[in-house]
Parts: sequence; structure tokens; C-alpha cells
Amino acid sequence: MRFIQTIKNIWTIEELRKRILVTLLLVLVYRLGCYVVLPGISPSDLDALSSFTNKSGLMQLLDMFSGGAFSQASIFALGIMPYITASIVIQLLGMVLPSFQKMQREGESGRQKLNQYTRFLTVAILILQGPAYLVNLNMQVAAAGGSGPLGFWTIAYLTVILAAGSMFIMWLGERITDRGIGNGISFIILVGIIARLPGALSYEFISRLPGSTGSQGGLIMFVIEIILLFAVTVGAVLLVQGTRKVPVQYAKRMVGNRQYGGARQYIPLKVNAAGVMPIIFAQAIMFIPITLAGFGSVGENSGFVAAFSDINGFWYNAVYFILIVAFTYFYTAVTVRPNDIAENIKNNNGFIPGVKPGKKTAEYLDSILSRITLPGSLFLGIVAILPAFARFFGISQNFAQFFGGTSLLILVGVVLDTLQQIESHLMMHHYDGLMKDGKIKGRTTGSAY
Repeated sequence: MRFIQTIKNIWTIEELRKRILVTLLLVLVYRLGCYVVLPGISPSDLDALSSFTNKSGLMQLLDMFSGGAFSQASIFALGIMPYITASIVIQLLGMVLPSFQKMQREGESGRQKLNQYTRFLTVAILILQGPAYLVNLNMQVAAAGGSGPLGFWTIAYLTVILAAGSMFIMWLGERITDRGIGNGISFIILVGIIARLPGALSYEFISRLPGSTGSQGGLIMFVIEIILLFAVTVGAVLLVQGTRKVPVQYAKRMVGNRQYGGARQYIPLKVNAAGVMPIIFAQAIMFIPITLAGFGSVGENSGFVAAFSDINGFWYNAVYFILIVAFTYFYTAVTVRPNDIAENIKNNNGFIPGVKPGKKTAEYLDSILSRITLPGSLFLGIVAILPAFARFFGISQNFAQFFGGTSLLILVGVVLDTLQQIESHLMMHHYDGLMKDGKIKGRTTGSAY
């Protein structure tokens, strides 16, 4: 069989084999750390926190990205999200501040400086998020009749532990990138999401068995859910890989006795050039009401906070959808620059057939980008709010999260990128690729966020 032969080929390449083993080892370290509970937290306290997390959709979302460490009160409870938040802030600063733009153009030295700033900002975010998480943990445990309140010094040293745990996860991600396979940070997020899938799938299957409490539709409904999940996944793959190719004709030119140019090439403009970033931006804004409410449950709030704390409600998803569409246009505009593309084409003696070089080419590319971004942004918004529709049809909250949103796009994007790297190793050593056509398209960026 082709699959078995491909596995043999992968194992035959020593460098690829070592990279895969290193990746698996570091992922194992990460998963073990997710079960190392913070000092002073008892099993009864964990039951109280898990009960609260299962009641709150927003808390389930945070727990998913940490691979369950959030509800386990683990040393890795804050996960990798503070680093991602810091990375987003640094990227935004690179769009508006000339000093950061200069560092982006300095190559490797500039990248190292930006990485250093990202680490410093990550520590600052952890210092703020650590006490907030511990205070919330203390409130929920106390409400459930758990242990007494945490003192100032206890919160201080537990914050240090949480910060060190997140920084260690970041270090693991960097080691996976350097010595493993795929983008390390993205892979850690992927592992955290996948870790929740078996439990969510088994819970959904048991809930559909005849005689189960709240059972509707039986096993037939469960099969339909799996088919729909597969269809949504295929749609996400098409969204990640979708491109519009713009032909560029290069003029012939003579250098000495040799002729260069004259060939036609294509510029691939992606339907979803922004990737998963619009969802992350929008989600960060949607977390603000529940943060201001002190991580309280929806039932304890009313009015505006209650409406925007219910991730299955109409107003939450309507605003969420609009924000995603808006951020998709914004992020595409700042990352894909038609003027720069047009200038590069002109400098290389190229032109788009039927379009004048320079300003007209930039306007033509901008019009194409605007047209393909609209369906891409709408589909991205639909994928993001699909979990709410899944809940409407009776799918459990845990399993509904896999029907769309950030989790599905991260799963698709990271898997495609990792397979692309494996295929590159196979092709480099003259083996057949993973696919018959030998081509797997990943995202344009190297990370899931």
C-alpha cells in the first residue's frame, strides 16, 4: 500500500526520523506538564474549577487552547496564549511605528530584536494574567466550598510559577521549530486542541446512545454530525488553500550573450490572506465583557454583559461575525500591499497583460484583492460562528467547538504546514510525496495565529 510505503520512506530518512522523534518527545513533556497541579490546590478544588469551566462556554474555549491545563489548575494553565497576544501586539506596532518597521527590514538582526521585545511583553502580560487567573480560581473554589482564600504572597509565588510554565512552553515551541517538524508554537496549540477531541467525541457518542439523558436522534444523528464535521473541515481546507492566480508577462532582455525573461508567471493572491488572525483579533475583543465582569458566569450578570458573555447568543455571534469581516479587510490591507507588488513587477520588466505598469497595475491588483477578500471574509465569519449553530441543533458544547472557529482553522492550517514540511524532506531525498501530485499547499505564514 502507498501509505505504508510512505511511512517506510519517512523512517528511512535519518534527519526526518530524528525530527519527528524530537517533536513527539517535546510534545510528551508538554502534555505531562499539563497535569502538574499548582502547589496548594487539592483534588476537590479541581472538581469545583472543572464544574465552573463546563458551565461557561468562554471558559471552555480558554480550556481548549490550553489542552485542559486551564481547568486542571496546572503550571501550564495560562498556556501559550500570552505569547501569541504579545506577538500580535508587536506585529501591529510593526504596522504603525517607523522604528519597528525598520527592524522588520533589517533581516535576521531585526527579527532577533523583535523576538526579544515579544518575550519581554509576554512576561509583562503573564504578570497581569497570573494574579487574575488565581483570583478567579480562588473565587470559584471558595464558592464551591473549597479551601480558604489565597494570601498575597501565595498569589505572588504562584504567579511566578505560572509565568515560568508559560515561558517553558514557549521554549518548547522554539525547540520544536529548530529541531523538530513544523512550527513549534502552532504545533503546541494543535496538540492542546486535539487533546480535547477524544473526550468531546466520546461524550457526544454516549449522549446519543438510546436511553441516555437528553438523547435526540440516536446514533443516526451522531453519524450526521461526523459527516457535517468532515464537510466543514473540507471547506476550511479550501479556504486555507484558495487562491486567484494573476498572470504576469516578463519582457525579454539581453545580458551579454544570454537572454532572460520572456516567460509568463502567476501571482497567487489568496482568498484568505489574513489567515486566522481576524478571528483571534475579534475573539480578543469579545473576551473584554467577561473580563470586566470578573469571569463571572452568565447567569450572574444582566443586560450588556450577559448578552456578550453568552457565546451561543445572537448578539455575541452577530457582533463577532461583523468584527471578523472587518478585521479580515484590515489585516489583508496591511499585509498584502498592491503598490509594492506592482513596483516589483515593474522593476523586473514585467507587466499584467492588458494593464499598464505602475499605478494602474496596483489599482488592478487592489480591485481583485477586494473582490476575493469579500467571500473569503464571509466564509471565515461563518466558520467562526458555526459552533453556535451546532449548539442550536443539540450538539454538546465541547464537541460543538470543533465545528468551526479558531480551533478548526488552526487544525487545518497546522496539519497542512506540517505535511508540507514532511513532503519537502521526501522530495528532497527523491521519494514520492504524500500526495499523488506531490503538492500540499500550506498557509503563507508559518504560524497558526
